[in-house]
Amino acid sequence: MTTQKALLVTGFLINQKYITNKQSILSEKIKLSIIQMKQRLEEGVIMSSPNNKWQSSITRTQKVRNRWRQFDALRLGMGWTEDDLSKYQVFVDDVYGESHPGSIHLDTLSKSVSTGIMESGGKAARFHVTDLCDGWAQGHSGMNYILASREIIADMVELHGSVIPWDGAVLISSCDKSIPAHLMAMARLNLPAIHVPGGTMSSGPNLTTITLGGDISLREQQQKVTVNEIRDFSLSSAPTCGACPFMGTAGTMQCISEALGLALPGSALIPAYYQELQRRARKAGNAVINLIKKKITVKDILTPAAFQNAIKVHAAIGGSTNALLHLPAIAHEAGYDLPLELFNEANQEIPYLTNLQPSGEYPTQFLWYAGGIPMIQWLIRDHLDLSVMTVTGKTLGENLEELGQDSYVDRIKSYLANHKINFSDIICSPETTKKKGSVAVLSGNLAPEHAVIKYAAVSNQDFIKKGPVVVFESEDLAYQAIIESRINPGDIVIIRNEGPRGSGMPELFMMTEAVASIPELSSTVTLITDGRFSGATRGICIGHVSPEAVLGGPIALIETGDLILIDIPHRRLEVIGFAGKELPSEEVDKILAKRKEKWVPPVNKERHGILKRYFDRAAPVSKGAYME
Repeated sequence: MTTQKALLVTGFLINQKYITNKQSILSEKIKLSIIQMKQRLEEGVIMSSPNNKWQSSITRTQKVRNRWRQFDALRLGMGWTEDDLSKYQVFVDDVYGESHPGSIHLDTLSKSVSTGIMESGGKAARFHVTDLCDGWAQGHSGMNYILASREIIADMVELHGSVIPWDGAVLISSCDKSIPAHLMAMARLNLPAIHVPGGTMSSGPNLTTITLGGDISLREQQQKVTVNEIRDFSLSSAPTCGACPFMGTAGTMQCISEALGLALPGSALIPAYYQELQRRARKAGNAVINLIKKKITVKDILTPAAFQNAIKVHAAIGGSTNALLHLPAIAHEAGYDLPLELFNEANQEIPYLTNLQPSGEYPTQFLWYAGGIPMIQWLIRDHLDLSVMTVTGKTLGENLEELGQDSYVDRIKSYLANHKINFSDIICSPETTKKKGSVAVLSGNLAPEHAVIKYAAVSNQDFIKKGPVVVFESEDLAYQAIIESRINPGDIVIIRNEGPRGSGMPELFMMTEAVASIPELSSTVTLITDGRFSGATRGICIGHVSPEAVLGGPIALIETGDLILIDIPHRRLEVIGFAGKELPSEEVDKILAKRKEKWVPPVNKERHGILKRYFDRAAPVSKGAYME
């Protein structure tokens, strides 16, 4: 406590005692004023600043300092100075670790963020919760832990942000589960906070990406690949740090973060090896201090209008179906229910604008070269709420206007000339495209709560198909059938028991890549599951079927040979008959009801640790599969 502040406190106490015990001649109005000023001091509304000038407010951190002086001692024990103690205090949490290319570089971004915080009058403290990569988890039981990792990362960041009272936060992540985990934690903490996307890696030779691993792995199982092919793939498919360079879940969630207003404009999908990414990180450090001063918190930004804007951007860029898990989970933490019908509405309204892998030709860094999310927002601006607040402390409309004045898009677009690629090769005009949206939410007696499909990855957007199904109880069994050539062109394959409470909702990338790698199967086989698919998925893949099999949803009752209908234009997924014969819907419902009476839940292996907690407490897929 400063000498000036101590004298002020003493003076208040003496005055109050005098008023109380000596029957002061001061008026009741003056008495009340003195008492109110003392209360304001105790609550931290009046304080002495480092330069002994009075200021009109105090930070969250300073309030605790006034109550518990060990707070200062612990910080000084880490090398802080006495001047640091009175600055705005911001925790910087990243997922840095030697876990995968998307996180290996994030400590450098944390340093840049910390520099920005310092030069804007704050003090940063750096924290780490390393994330995991779906790529490491393919082909074994590790994949069952991946979605649950989202919950644990969010919990740890919440702990970092709650045990110590901070004035603000900056969270840094690149990939599939860490970005939604960070956005969930930001909503829980509701501090002035910013997310910094960690950028994207370079593509490999001939603009190829790491998705080729599915083809290599399948051919290796079938003994149809050479040692040199395996080596060439390993050495060239992940040439730099950064998130996978296609519009998978990592790229999608970087874009979603920006579209929600939680990341600085133009910060999604920057090549991770560019200095521009470091500059954006530093600006994020500046910007969080601005948010603290303006008292703008995450829930001022995460409004229903912001979520609807993000859903529309998702439709325009052909984002991953995993966003339909993550956005509802983020909305839940912000206090909102996000009906999946909003995705159908947006995808029937918003033009599909991009030509990005895996559905198109180019890696995601080219979207940034073409102007990134600001360009997408500008092109669909008539569909967006431009009045929403963002982490700049300004509205979306103001941000887009400023970027135009800065010639931002023209400067970034000049990178395309290096590759002799035109802007129109990456982003098409809303006036010329005939495509609407990229994903659909299906429903029907096979998926009463919902199922999802990324129809941008299907060659025919008016896709309608009906026929008998082939049922597998797990991805492993279906994958073995592929290896043994027991899945035929045109098959409708159901893979069940892969939902959140069945196995942790792993992504079925191993299966989808196996199908996509066989020409005679890639455009004809349909996959349906209560699990989820990678953002890199290609082909006719319907996931998130809910209720899931382990809870007795209709997908648990289907038998090989049953007839189903897939109707994307009318958003339907229906059981329509049995043993090759179509039946009226009433008859179908009766037969399914009889099967349900005889249904016995599958006996799961003994569960323990985080998987047990997740299996026992996972919310429905339609709500975001968060841990209740």
